Amino acid sequence: MAISTKLRLTTLALPLLFAACGGGGGGDSAPVSQAPAPSPSPSPAPAPAPAPAPAPAISGLDTRPSNTTCVAPARPQPGTGTLQAVRAFPNLNFSLPVGLYQAPGDSSRWFVIEQQSGLVRSFPNDPSAEPADVTTFLDLGGKIQTAEEMGLLGLAFHPNWPTTPQVFVYYSVAGTSPVHNRISRFTSNNGGVSLDLASEQIVLEVTKNQGDRNHNGGNIAFGPDGFLYAGLGDGGSGGDPNNNAQNRNVLFGKMLRIDVNGTGAGYNIPSDNPFAGNAKCAAGTGSAACAEIFAYGLRNPWRWSFDKSTGALWAGDVGQDQREEVDVITKGGNFGWRIREGGQCYNPGTGCGTTGASGEPLIGPLFQYDRSVGIAVTGGYVYRGAAMPSMVGRYFFADYGTSRLFVVQPPSPLTASAPRVMGASDAVLTVPENVTSFGQGNDGELYAVGYAGGLYRMQLATSGAVDTIPTLLSQTGCVSASDAKQPASGLIPFTPNAPFWADGADKLRWLAVPNGTSITPQSTARWTPPNGTVLVKSFKLNNQLIETRLLMRHPDGVWAGYTYEWNTAQTDATRVVGGKSKAVAGPSGTQTWIYPSETDCLTCHTQVAGRTLGLETAQLNGSITYPTTGRSANQITTLNAIGMLSSTIAGDTSLLSAYVDPHGSAGTVEQRARAFLHANCSQCHQPNGPTPVALDLRYSTPLAQTGTCNVVPTSGDLGLTNAKVISPGAPDSSVLLSRVNRRDASAMPPLGSNLVDTASVAVLRQWIQGLAGCQ
Repeated sequence: MAISTKLRLTTLALPLLFAACGGGGGGDSAPVSQAPAPSPSPSPAPAPAPAPAPAPAISGLDTRPSNTTCVAPARPQPGTGTLQAVRAFPNLNFSLPVGLYQAPGDSSRWFVIEQQSGLVRSFPNDPSAEPADVTTFLDLGGKIQTAEEMGLLGLAFHPNWPTTPQVFVYYSVAGTSPVHNRISRFTSNNGGVSLDLASEQIVLEVTKNQGDRNHNGGNIAFGPDGFLYAGLGDGGSGGDPNNNAQNRNVLFGKMLRIDVNGTGAGYNIPSDNPFAGNAKCAAGTGSAACAEIFAYGLRNPWRWSFDKSTGALWAGDVGQDQREEVDVITKGGNFGWRIREGGQCYNPGTGCGTTGASGEPLIGPLFQYDRSVGIAVTGGYVYRGAAMPSMVGRYFFADYGTSRLFVVQPPSPLTASAPRVMGASDAVLTVPENVTSFGQGNDGELYAVGYAGGLYRMQLATSGAVDTIPTLLSQTGCVSASDAKQPASGLIPFTPNAPFWADGADKLRWLAVPNGTSITPQSTARWTPPNGTVLVKSFKLNNQLIETRLLMRHPDGVWAGYTYEWNTAQTDATRVVGGKSKAVAGPSGTQTWIYPSETDCLTCHTQVAGRTLGLETAQLNGSITYPTTGRSANQITTLNAIGMLSSTIAGDTSLLSAYVDPHGSAGTVEQRARAFLHANCSQCHQPNGPTPVALDLRYSTPLAQTGTCNVVPTSGDLGLTNAKVISPGAPDSSVLLSRVNRRDASAMPPLGSNLVDTASVAVLRQWIQGLAGCQ
């Protein structure tokens, strides 16, 4: 949702930690030569003393093996009538976009808002548009505050544009604490080419009644009645601690409706607003029910829209940690938060009833889903275009965290005695990026906005389905033709130093890079494999193969994950489509093994983390034994020697960074704990990651800058006394530790695991217990 991280879109409220499900990251570890501890204030290392020239480094392989069989094929294509998300403007990429718009009556161009740059960008409605065609429509870079879920969050053209050349924007104001969110009017003085920054007129500015930076809402739009609507979140933190959403004397947790026509600065109150006779709550609070309120009881209405045909107001309201919901907002309605989360009680946890404080009925959602399906709803639109006749009247929405797209038939009438519960199987497709918003053209066609910068058109396939992924692992070219348990000859083994937890399984990994291509290494980030690369990862329990996963970078550069289930005879494995669970024999008895869906794979292998997870210098700076030669050698030295890297990683590997095994004895407790968090959590918890909380759990980030130490949690305290994300010296008050040490709806990782990693929990506990502060 933004986005601060994502917006939670930043606007969303997700659990505190988010971890990977695994195709190529994490893994069994090997001893490493060096693992520098994170330092709040790193200083240059002293120059090494002169030393005799070292002996030549030994390579584990003599030559690069030829790989002609294990190469990622073209992506599978859906058949006729199947919905697709197709890159609409393939030459364009935007910076953390959170909105896509067309001006009334003008279908010749599009407008994109970028959350953190503060730019409104404009470009021609032409699939061949180039970066040179993109212009700046408005630059708010010096006016916005961007930490966590703040930034430039909404835009609305005046309905009479361009006759009335005004545009309204919603943004977080720079330099304010508590946070101020502002709706301002800007005017174009050049025929609509751009907006005049100096023309700003502040319409409404609200000051948060608590110090949190999340749950800002931010979507604004003109309704069919000509009034401006604005969705505000409950003010932030977790669980709405000030009960803002139910308090009608504040604007937070509400859908507002105001009249901005002909007012200049400020606004008027529509005469039929539910509390129109009361005073305005212009700064966010008042002494009586606020006149601006249209509806209330909302947690964080991230994205919402009006049905072009019926005028119904559809909203995706981001949940706490149990339910995501879709509502149809009605005038004067109480939509339940924080009394209820979706269709269930929240506060109190039981016996919450069905009415608000004034006896008004609590209106439940039409659709909801739980954390097994997704983590942050992105509201969309009812389709009213002409290109997809079979989709007319259906509501499109998505989940930000999993990129799942849902298309549902609205009930008639738009009421429900109980919400329809959506499952993962109800998703019609997975969008290649985290979906922060949708856009609707003047022609009614729909587009999805990806947080990594892409814009995707919703369309139906017009040709027969083509599934390029083989049913059997033996047919993929990634295993030996004579023994599927062995890798094909062109594969290269690798082992990350810091293991990713996989419910106690042993893991074997191989790298398959097409001939004539190479990996681009990065000194401080994850490496970039070329198109066609396949990462192969097999899991064993009790020395029996359970699963093999293939993480592919298809020829068009798009990553996707596929998984195979091994048969009892250990002769082959069959592809699992859509995920499944199965009882298997583990080291401690029967356990439930999770085969991830294709969506689950990319939920963990995030774009912000480079998808591969395990391919980075500090993970591969360690020795393994290469089966084809029997030699033990450093992995970076070996990849350098055989020409696998596009540029050589120079220098003595003993002087390069290297993570330690969280389950091993090398390194300090701090190094082992931080390596665990990096391998298991940082793929989501880092800047611009798909969570609404401002955590940065990368190994290189000093503790004081991770957003964890002595920080009050914003996604619930889990019942802990004096809860902090990490409470130095107090592990039992540390939400981070509690989430890792459980396997319920509040657990981390939130998917792909049924067993607690007790060894890593012990390391985290010891580390937190020994912390004297945040430095």
